Amino acid sequence: MTPKPVATGVAAKAVGVDPTTLMRWWHKGLVTPEYVTPGGHARWDLEKLKEQLRALRQRGE
Repeated sequence: MTPKPVATGVAAKAVGVDPTTLMRWWHKGLVTPEYVTPGGHARWDLEKLKEQLRALRQRGE
């Protein structure tokens, strides 16, 4: 069973950053949420987010 995507605050805590940092990375295009709700709130798949962050580290960003 695939885990349910989580809110930005939960995702940020899971990867050890402040929610505003995760939002900034999103708006800069460095990471992409699983989807955005009709109200504009990001929902994150934690495994995909961690993969995106690993890729950024490998590229040196």
